Amino acid sequence: MMTQFNDELSAVAAKLRQSTVKVKSGGLGVGSGVIWQADGLIITNAHVATSQQPTVELSDGRVFAAVRSHFDPQQDLAALKITATNLHPATIANSDTLRVGELVLAVGNPLGDDGAFTMGMVHSNHQSAVIADLQLYPGNSGGCLADCLGRVVGINTMIVNGLAVAIPSHKVTRFLSGSPRWQLGVTLQPVVLDRRSLGLLVLSIVPGSVAETVGLQIGDVLIGVAGRLFTRPNDLAKYLHHNQESIPLQVRRGRKQFIVDIAQKTSVEAT
Repeated sequence: MMTQFNDELSAVAAKLRQSTVKVKSGGLGVGSGVIWQADGLIITNAHVATSQQPTVELSDGRVFAAVRSHFDPQQDLAALKITATNLHPATIANSDTLRVGELVLAVGNPLGDDGAFTMGMVHSNHQSAVIADLQLYPGNSGGCLADCLGRVVGINTMIVNGLAVAIPSHKVTRFLSGSPRWQLGVTLQPVVLDRRSLGLLVLSIVPGSVAETVGLQIGDVLIGVAGRLFTRPNDLAKYLHHNQESIPLQVRRGRKQFIVDIAQKTSVEAT
């Protein structure tokens, strides 16, 4: 019985590794990505694909220049396109069906390893994030979270208090639909501040964007809105979605904290 389980798990891991790629964006190290469609569409994190023309390395060693077709730093999602053949797209499943305690798997490229595999259990499942007790490291960002059948249910994005946080697959689908969103015009990377809150580190700013207008700088950490600190990676996107006029954004710059009032400026995509 155990031998059969091991064989089946090994087969699932091998399939997921074929659908996992390395994403390199300049000199910022290596992250992960998932082959979403056989035509060369790859999904990763926005904080992984900071360059507009990153490179993608497939599991068979082939390397391709990629074009960034969709980019949403607030959701920490990016879509890349490569011109390649013989791709192995992941099987995508509905993350809403995941149950607490269910076995989940992850494949990525942590700390220079190729296609590293780990597994754990679902800790909680929300519309905004799937949280699991997986052991992930730098380089796993942008890789897949999959169910026990090897179907991708999310994109791993960060670790909070020792737990892995993944963007649910249904949010990726909505992201690819290209629905207009209020954009700040920044690339953000989640960073843990303490056990109860997290921040969003500003990695880059789009010229002429809302962020540039209000004076945000690279290295600033966005920590909350209207006195409420961020506790989940999508909190900022949620506030922007539900506020139509302006929001007071709390910012940490070095040892100083201050508030900037952000007024809406419609933009479909920040690039």
